[in-house]
Amino acid sequence: MVLMRTTILIRMTERSLRRDPIHKPLASHLVLMAWLSPAFPVGGFAFSHGLEWAYEAGELSNRAGLQEWLLALLQSGSGWNDAVLLAASWRAVRDEPPLAIGLSDIITLGAAFQPSSERFLEANVQGKAFFSAIRAAWPHPDLAVVSEGLLERLTYPVAVGIVAGVHGLGLEETLAAALQAFCANLISASVRLGIVGQTDGQRIMADLVPSVAEIAEKATCSTLDDLGGCTLRADMMSLHHETQYSRLFRS
Repeated sequence: MVLMRTTILIRMTERSLRRDPIHKPLASHLVLMAWLSPAFPVGGFAFSHGLEWAYEAGELSNRAGLQEWLLALLQSGSGWNDAVLLAASWRAVRDEPPLAIGLSDIITLGAAFQPSSERFLEANVQGKAFFSAIRAAWPHPDLAVVSEGLLERLTYPVAVGIVAGVHGLGLEETLAAALQAFCANLISASVRLGIVGQTDGQRIMADLVPSVAEIAEKATCSTLDDLGGCTLRADMMSLHHETQYSRLFRS
């Protein structure tokens, strides 16, 4: 009897691995590197998250100031909210545990949490581009859960959560990779603006890695009740950027 159960378990495991090979830890790691790489076609290079106006206004001009700014976003601003929304959308497609709010409502909430028109543009352009590229290159039948109508409100963190959940990637590792990519993109924008040089940008990234891991772990246990922030200056920068006369970035 024990031998029969063992044989059945082995066969079920073999079928599972054939059906979804990215369940393997190393494969999951490589997939996340590909999805969240600067080379993935989402257009992230075109957005500064309000940093361009912060530099123009003299709010940011050195490594210490930029690092403090990014840490605040991770702990109590858009970085944290993105992590909460990513976790909620991941759970919604996996039904772990069953949520009181549906995926379409999470998508709408993600759009509503953008503090300015440019920040919505930033989140939505990247969200739609990411989801479209995944459907074309990494197809899965369950991605049909997002209709064409919902794409017009789909934001980047929600899209990443949906795709990672559908493809069976772990929540915490996805959160860590997404938060690191969030910081890396803003550091890249800061280098192009002249706030810091390339070496200082990498020093900031190295210093932020422990915080990224800590916040990813915390967000794994988050609920939508944890949404909220207190980074008013960063939000105001995105509003001011809408009327900035000469600029490099779309946000």
